[in-house]
Amino acid sequence: MRIGELSRTTGVAVPTIKFYVREGLLPAGRLTSPNQASYDDSHVRRLRLIRGLIDVGGLSVATVREVLTVVEAPGESVHNVLGAAHDAITPRPASGSEGLPEAREAVGELIRRRGWRAEEDHPAAEAMAVALAAFQGLGQGAFMEVLDDYADACERIADADLAYVGRTTEVEGLVESVVVGAVLGGAVLSAMRRLAHVDRSARRFEGGEGEATG
Repeated sequence: MRIGELSRTTGVAVPTIKFYVREGLLPAGRLTSPNQASYDDSHVRRLRLIRGLIDVGGLSVATVREVLTVVEAPGESVHNVLGAAHDAITPRPASGSEGLPEAREAVGELIRRRGWRAEEDHPAAEAMAVALAAFQGLGQGAFMEVLDDYADACERIADADLAYVGRTTEVEGLVESVVVGAVLGGAVLSAMRRLAHVDRSARRFEGGEGEATG
C-alpha cells in the first residue's frame, strides 16, 4: 500500500507517519521508485502500537523509541524484556524529598518481607520511595500501614498480567504483549482503580449499596 492508504487505514496523518520514520520509530517503506514507497501490514501493526503507547500510555517519542528497541531485541528472555520495558517506562522522579532515606528503607523492607526477587535499587523501587516520602511530608505517614494490602493486590495483578502474556507462543508476539501489557495494562489498571473508588466511596460514605454516584 502507498503512504496515503496507510494513513487512511490507521488514522495517522501522513506528516506524522513521515515523522515516525525519521525518528526511527517506524521502518521505512520499500522503495518502488525514487519518490514512492510501499508499506504492508507490519507497518499498520507498528503504527497502531506506536499510537497506543503515545495516546493511551502517555509515553514520549523518546521513551517509545526505547520501548521499541526492547521489542526488536533478538534472543532476549521474557524476564529481561519485561525488565527492560519497565525500566523504559518508569519515570525518574526528583529524589531530593525530605524523608527519602526512610522511605527507601521501607520499600527495601517490603521487598525483603515479601520475598520479591527484585533489586532494591530498581527504578520502580525508587519511584515508590519518592511517592512514600511525599505521603510522609503531607502528614499521611499512616499510608505505610496499607503497603502489604497493596502488595497482595499487585501480586495478583502481576500473575494475571503474565498469564495473559503467556497465551502468546510466537516470540515476536510475546515480546510485544509484554510491552503492551506493561504500558496499556497500567492505563487500564489506573482507570479501573478510579472506578472502584467511585463504587466503594458510594457504598461507604453515601450508604447506597446498590447505587453509584459520580
